[in-house]
Amino acid sequence: MRGTPGNPAGGGRVVHQSITVAVITCKYPEALDQSRGDPIYLGIRNPEMCLCCEEVGGQPTLQLKEQKIMDLYGQPEPVKPFLFYRVKTGRTSTLESVAFPNWFIASSTRDQPIILTSELGKSYNTAFELNINN
Repeated sequence: MRGTPGNPAGGGRVVHQSITVAVITCKYPEALDQSRGDPIYLGIRNPEMCLCCEEVGGQPTLQLKEQKIMDLYGQPEPVKPFLFYRVKTGRTSTLESVAFPNWFIASSTRDQPIILTSELGKSYNTAFELNINN
């Protein structure tokens, strides 16, 4: 999965680089709507950060927060802003926000920031190839 979360129009310089995403399944999937997919946390290392969804200006927004993925996994209940439902179809997966149902991680074109969209598979790419190594 490639991209930089956020909005490059916010005035900051966007640096494009390839990243390795850590994927950890939720310890308590029974506490969530399992019919929507497999709940997972998404994080990166160096620095340790995780993707999360928060409301900004009245709209769900994808954020990158300083948070250790294993700390999220160890919580006594699911931490919904940091969870995504993964639905695998063939070689690709969609990633739906647990905190904001029907909002999906998306990218517009290669090497552009990843965002959240409520338009599954329309204007933005919402199908990602995730190579998960155990």
